[in-house]
Amino acid sequence: MRIALDAMGGDYAPEAIIKGALLAKKSFASDIEIVLVGKESVILSHLKSADKSAFKIINAEEVIEMGEHPTKAFSHKPNSSIVVGFHLLQKKEVDAFCSAGNTGAMLVGSMFTIKPIEGIIRPGIAGFIPKEKGGYGIILDVGANADCKPEMLEQFAVIGALYSKYIFQIDNPRVGLMNLGEEEEKGSLLTQAAHQLIKANHKVNFIGNIEGRDVFNDKADVIVCDGFTGNVILKLAESFYDIVSQRKLSDPFLDLFNYAEVGGSPILGVNGNVIIGHGVSSPLAIKNMLNLAVQLVESDISNKIKNTYNSTTSN
Repeated sequence: MRIALDAMGGDYAPEAIIKGALLAKKSFASDIEIVLVGKESVILSHLKSADKSAFKIINAEEVIEMGEHPTKAFSHKPNSSIVVGFHLLQKKEVDAFCSAGNTGAMLVGSMFTIKPIEGIIRPGIAGFIPKEKGGYGIILDVGANADCKPEMLEQFAVIGALYSKYIFQIDNPRVGLMNLGEEEEKGSLLTQAAHQLIKANHKVNFIGNIEGRDVFNDKADVIVCDGFTGNVILKLAESFYDIVSQRKLSDPFLDLFNYAEVGGSPILGVNGNVIIGHGVSSPLAIKNMLNLAVQLVESDISNKIKNTYNSTTSN
């Protein structure tokens, strides 16, 4: 297994990225190789002599900065670490690609390099929400699609359920539609129409509408929403950890709100394994992002989505 990591992506790159890769390497099996993508001279300067043989390095002399326009930068910087990483994934020279760099550029690469799975209207970014009884639930979408069609929310329900089944090992994951009331007729035109579509999809264990108070309880394993709503929920959840840390409070449940414990968010619905990390990713976050990449590859989640969705659309 080979996991490509953008060594130049993130506010604290390359130092935090390389330190995280070293942490992950120590815990990985010998058959898992980390491929660092970026300016080779810079990467080597951050590695001790004993560590220089631990990674394969793919040189990429350009960097897409965090503030750059994603589409323009992706086309104007063909030798950037993000573009090179996607080409490695496209050619199947690596099994997954991870970056804490420009999120928009990662979405552009996913859409135009490895491309969405046939039949998927728009891929989504998955977020992970701590649950009171332990572990995480999945919320989809959390930022790729601020505006959605009802059919997109139905697809997120299918994709999220597959992820929950094969990554979280939940046999029949419960899917809830985020809304402003539990009643079927409640909500916007979008959620009302999406409710009917998801309800009619027999491949989904749909429990109906859920409300904001249900985000952290055990009511739903999968939360479906548009990217605008999901991003607000995810960022709100992330802020809890900052607040409790500043107040020096400690609790096992609240500790799960630390973004570094998850490491990143996969882009689901594309032909490959892609993970976006937080821009301020620490070495621990990078380590856990790489661990997540290994889980995606081992579960073969991308192909499971492809096979299941193609089967769904052909019936």
